[in-house]
Amino acid sequence: MSAGPAPQLPAGLALSGGSADSVGDPVRFGIVTVSDRASAGIYDDASGPAILQFFHDAIKSPWEAVYRVIPDEQPLIEATLRALCDDEACSLVVTTGGTGPAPRDVTPEATETVCDRMMPGYGEQMRAISLRYVPTAVLSRQTAGLRGKSLILNLPGKPKSIRETIDEVFASIPTCIDLLEGPYIETHEAVVKAFRPPALRREAKPAAAGRAQQ
Repeated sequence: MSAGPAPQLPAGLALSGGSADSVGDPVRFGIVTVSDRASAGIYDDASGPAILQFFHDAIKSPWEAVYRVIPDEQPLIEATLRALCDDEACSLVVTTGGTGPAPRDVTPEATETVCDRMMPGYGEQMRAISLRYVPTAVLSRQTAGLRGKSLILNLPGKPKSIRETIDEVFASIPTCIDLLEGPYIETHEAVVKAFRPPALRREAKPAAAGRAQQ
């Protein structure tokens, strides 16, 4: 079952970024917008680009992203998540949409089906963050889990809620990827400071450190 081609991006928003000066490794991200209407072209997807903009703002490691917009069909969501983890080698796959109680909201079920192990702490943290803003955050069934060396994370559907959530929750994700033996992800600390125990931290490149002292 094919997820179809990548959708059109807003002008100036590329599917890659990062800095050559980073101590991080190259990393691949998956972005999946789950929406019947966006996938049908009834409106332009704004949620996937919000996630992509976060990567541009927050990730210093060289990175590239694979972006899909698909309908709320559980078999297709499962197939897309498997492809991004297994075929595209994405260390992190972020979904948006389909996490509420409506009958066609099946993103958490698809995530649980394809994951080897679940990471319930992420769902707990994301709901706690969203509850600061809206009481209906308790209706969210967002979850996260591991497939091989990939982390799959369900985000909210609205761009504003996406940034409220991922800007905070991402602090632990580089360490999670480290423990999965994935690439070292360096962040721009002004946006999000990755928390790592000292044994997992890398020092800045000598050339970069020298320029910083000038």
